[in-house]
Amino acid sequence: MSKKGLPKKPLTKKRLKNLILNVVKNPFNMIVLVSLIVLFCLIVIPLLTMIKSTFTMAQSELRRNPGATIGQFTLYYWKYMIASNMSKAVLWEPLLNSLFCGAMTTLISVPLGSVLAWLMIRTDIPGKKVLGLLVTIPYMIPSWTKALAWLAVFRNSTSGANGFLAGMGIPIPDWLAYGPIAIILCMSMHYYAFSYIQVSGALRSINSELEEMGEIQGANKAQILRHITLPLIMPSVLSALVMTVSKSIGTYGVAANLGNRIGYYTLATKMRVFIDQGPRGVGYAMSIVLVGLAALILMGNQRIIGVRKSYATVGGKGGRSTLMPLGAAKKPMMLFLGVFLFLAMVMPFFVLIMETFQITTGAGYGPENLTLYNWIGTTDAAVKYTNYPGIFRHDEFWNALWNTVRLSLIASIITAFCGQFLGYISSRGRGKWYGNLTEQLVFVPYLMSGVAFSTMYFSMFSRPHLGGLIPSLYGTFTLIILTSVVKHFPFASRSGTANMLSISVELEEAADIAGASFWKRMSSIIIPLAKNGFISGFMLVFISIAKELDLIIIMMTPTTRTLSYLAFTYSQEGYNQMSDAISVVVLFYILLCYIAANKIGGADISKSW
Repeated sequence: MSKKGLPKKPLTKKRLKNLILNVVKNPFNMIVLVSLIVLFCLIVIPLLTMIKSTFTMAQSELRRNPGATIGQFTLYYWKYMIASNMSKAVLWEPLLNSLFCGAMTTLISVPLGSVLAWLMIRTDIPGKKVLGLLVTIPYMIPSWTKALAWLAVFRNSTSGANGFLAGMGIPIPDWLAYGPIAIILCMSMHYYAFSYIQVSGALRSINSELEEMGEIQGANKAQILRHITLPLIMPSVLSALVMTVSKSIGTYGVAANLGNRIGYYTLATKMRVFIDQGPRGVGYAMSIVLVGLAALILMGNQRIIGVRKSYATVGGKGGRSTLMPLGAAKKPMMLFLGVFLFLAMVMPFFVLIMETFQITTGAGYGPENLTLYNWIGTTDAAVKYTNYPGIFRHDEFWNALWNTVRLSLIASIITAFCGQFLGYISSRGRGKWYGNLTEQLVFVPYLMSGVAFSTMYFSMFSRPHLGGLIPSLYGTFTLIILTSVVKHFPFASRSGTANMLSISVELEEAADIAGASFWKRMSSIIIPLAKNGFISGFMLVFISIAKELDLIIIMMTPTTRTLSYLAFTYSQEGYNQMSDAISVVVLFYILLCYIAANKIGGADISKSW
């Protein structure tokens, strides 16, 4: 008789008591229960609170709505955004700009990253170790830093001092220096790393015998790539596509640096205007629009790949990997990589670094225009250069550096530990309701852009809720840490799941049979074996948090500023050299920490996804 045909047992008091005791006395069940409660409180409740605030009249809007009362139900914010005389400037134009920039960025970065991954993993191109590192470095470089590098090269008189090319007398039009073309190219040079990391991981798992069989049958390289390799890596390509679209649509730092100067707004930059200047309810509603866009993109991705459920690339007959010879195409491919790395990394960052030593940007690199003032200058020379001392002599810089270090370390450690526990629940609960529910809840922050997610927490903790049970954390460093931790749950959980799946359940079962308790199994088996994966997952989150701007920008106060925000502020005020100098410090901080973690703990972000 099937299980479905059996009559359901009545829920008696005794049975209910036994169910509760089974949860309370079983450590694993308690971890699952506590995790689900925490995820619900940190993800679902803030989202519902933000949605509620878009339908609740705020005190600041009473003068625009005569007769209204504080807290009453209203459609004012949605009507203002969608159907008012201002809706075109408030929503539709920024929305179209976001969609255009996101689509074009994806169109460029996903194929670029996929091709680079194929060259590094599946071909015999020389110098892979060095080239692979150079291709991965852009992920560690903040996207807003690339925008500053772009300005250092292409800035014209529209936004103050000339950049490198304008200083050489080359006329740079506004459409090249700022706006959609600049935004798309800068984001493409950053987000291609997502495709590279995702696709390279898939390519490593493909048995080359599959491609060799195609070659034996007479297929050429193009046919093998099209009919064998591409279908096998398609899930990774689509995953990278979803990540790139959702990230690029909601990005703030690049769009603000390159778009606001000429009045080109995206949904994220326009949203911050309303969060800062009001009505905040409109900003919250725009955040919900961003969440809806990301959800639609994800649903479209699932429909596309839903017809094929199995993409197995590892079988039981070995995993031999034979590199594909490039032949005559080797030199052109090396030339392509050289030109790409020079244009995408070497030249812009050389100009960015050199600009930190210039008295006047765009005036060349002659001795008469070089100075160390932007780094170590004192205020007695400020009349000649700027109104601020050099960054190393400025208390604001050291405060921002301390905030950056403690935020990246504290938030990354907490997130990495949570990611391993969530990954343990997901891996051991696959096919079970609690495993599926955990994965779904953890995935929600992934759907939201940094600005949209921080807006949700800004709305939640701007004032006390539930009679003070949920306190007001507005303006505190605790709120920034909490937001950073929860936002990076998807990445940490994914890394933790991959880590835990590599640890066989049979090891725990053997220890259980031998009489080891749950906590003994965790301390003696799981934690030691998960160490390297934990370090890689930690670095993945650490890099994201250390360079973060979009997620924290609306929460910044004078005492909680980070280096990313300080660089952005200086750039907006026209202190380009000091902004560039702070960007260089952020870059070196991330690289040094990654190198140290790689040498000491074997961290590798390319293997933590």
